This record gives sequence, C-alpha cells and structure tokens, in this order.
Amino acid sequence: MVREAKEKDLKDILKLYLCLHEETIPEQSERLSYTWKQILKDENHHLIVNEIAGKIVSSCVCVVIPNLTRNVRPYAFVENVVTHTDFRGRGLASECLEYAKQIAKRCNCYKMMLLTGSKEKEIFHFYKNAGYNSADKTAFIQWLDS
Repeated sequence: MVREAKEKDLKDILKLYLCLHEETIPEQSERLSYTWKQILKDENHHLIVNEIAGKIVSSCVCVVIPNLTRNVRPYAFVENVVTHTDFRGRGLASECLEYAKQIAKRCNCYKMMLLTGSKEKEIFHFYKNAGYNSADKTAFIQWLDS
C-alpha cells in the first residue's frame, strides 16, 4: 500500500535508508525529532512509503517547490528513491514514483525532476520507464561539508 508517511513511521524509514546510502541509523536526538516534525508539517514535503504486511519496504520523497516562472507554476523534486534489497524488482518504487507524480499533478507542477548517484544502466532504465529523461537538463552538484 502506497501512502504518505505518518509520525510512527520514522524508525522504519530510517532502517530502510540503510538500503539507500546511509551506513547507520541516526541516534534519537532533538535535531532528529525537530527535522521529522518539520517534514511532517510541511505541506510541500511528501515522504511517500510503500508497505507490505505493515513493513515499509520502499519510499521516495517528493518536494513541491513554489516558482515564479512557467506561469507561476511549481515544480516537483524527487529524492531518496529506495526499495529494501529483499523487495526489489516488484514495482514498489515505481508505485512510489507514480504516487509522487499524482501529487505533482494535483499541485499543478509543470515538471518533475530527480537526480541519481547511480551509474548502473538498470537504474537509468528504471527512471526512463518511469517517464524521466536525462537529455533535457544537466545536473551539477556542489557538496557542502559540515
């Protein structure tokens, strides 16, 4: 079942992120609690989860960004697309991306975009099958050390 995250989902989402790029689950802290509350209350921040038998096995984030161009239409940015390694190849992340697309349409977004750090052809194929292309824009990243 695909849905937006609820307050009780934090622990399961953080565990799932170990299949993304995280090496450890952050310790419970004021900063973690504050950030989680900010995400949940932000009407433009959608943390989408897909669960099977009550277990969160796939997820993505869709952030709707207000914009002054394109007839003052917002755009959506997708990030943190992940499926637990035991559940890959079942279309679960595709369902999350479709849910994100419906949010973007409902918000009158003119485009959706995402970045991937993967160089695997299978991942590129996955995103192309989901309707994304890598021909229209070029991404540049500047990492900020903290």
